[in-house]
Amino acid sequence: MLTRRNFIAKGTIAAAGLASLGSAGSLLANAAKSVQNQAHVSQEISGPHSLRAHASHNGFIFGSAVIVRSVQSDPEFAALVREQCGIVVPTGELKWKALRPSRDQYDFSRPDYLLGFAQRNRMLMRGHTLCWHESVPDWIKAEENRANTRQLFIDHITVVCKRYAGKFHSWDVVNEAIFPKDAQIGGLRKSFWFEQMGPEYIELAFRTAHAADPQARLTYNDYGVEVDNEEDAERRRLILDLLHDLRKRNVPIDAVGIQSHVKAGQTETFGKGLADYIESIRQMGLEVYLTELDVNEDDIASADPAQRDAIIAKTYTDYLRVALANPAVKALLTWDLSDRFTWLNDGPTHHRKQPDRPQRSLPFDSDYRPKEAFFALRDSFDARKLHS
Repeated sequence: MLTRRNFIAKGTIAAAGLASLGSAGSLLANAAKSVQNQAHVSQEISGPHSLRAHASHNGFIFGSAVIVRSVQSDPEFAALVREQCGIVVPTGELKWKALRPSRDQYDFSRPDYLLGFAQRNRMLMRGHTLCWHESVPDWIKAEENRANTRQLFIDHITVVCKRYAGKFHSWDVVNEAIFPKDAQIGGLRKSFWFEQMGPEYIELAFRTAHAADPQARLTYNDYGVEVDNEEDAERRRLILDLLHDLRKRNVPIDAVGIQSHVKAGQTETFGKGLADYIESIRQMGLEVYLTELDVNEDDIASADPAQRDAIIAKTYTDYLRVALANPAVKALLTWDLSDRFTWLNDGPTHHRKQPDRPQRSLPFDSDYRPKEAFFALRDSFDARKLHS
């Protein structure tokens, strides 16, 4: 495997070897030296050159979701996370199915590991997520437990939030509660939680989380609000209605997460709709977190990695030019750091348009080398214009 470290070493060895050929090898040596110089440029990504440092300098926190076992088992990846991230969040290990395999059993081993890793490396940690329609364990759906759903829901949130009280920066309390196609009141999703407890489950989740951990910033997290089209406009309107209702009833909510799973090669643009949405959230006194940023490249026709990387980088730039312009945005997390772990190669997108072409959707490639996306992110951080 050609890692970042090996990439630098190979450039140095090649330049030295070709130079020893004398004048006959001078042109090749110069070419190798150019490669070596490019490698050294790409190496300038740590310390003050990291995404973590550039974000902090420009008024927000940068970090990433991670699969905890990747941090545990891969020292080079763990070093990359340490180098680049000021905040981490586990992709799945705090969701109900992973955390609570049975009614009477919790498994905190992996979230505990990640919290220790974060604390040792002066990183913050987020929780994801206390309530999501796609992580409902089978045991709670059993007939003998259904009647107790409300109390089990309260108990779960209380136990989990108390365990990490005072240690987490924020929690995604409710995730993806809006789904207009279900035709429910307020555009709410007809989830297990909705069917068992009604719309009030959202307020109940926030109040329970706040009681268990008053210090964590409590977040409503959702997707499909990023582009200027009718579908996203409707989702933005419904989410804002929900937020206004929660604020009117003094529900303890501190922030809104914009998942930011965006697409390259699409016809829709990032513009006024997103900007107005973020400003409306700011006017409510809430913070905004870009919680799951990556770029889906299925709509890029070219198979050439260089061309794809350039288009992906431009997509990051175009999106962040709008999203980072508002001072309400206080955190940005990519949905993993390396293409090696992107969810876009499996899971619910396994029927993607380019099934035989692994996606290059994240700042670092599968060997943890920075791509154009890395520099697009960093430049976007530096281009941020804060408005009062």
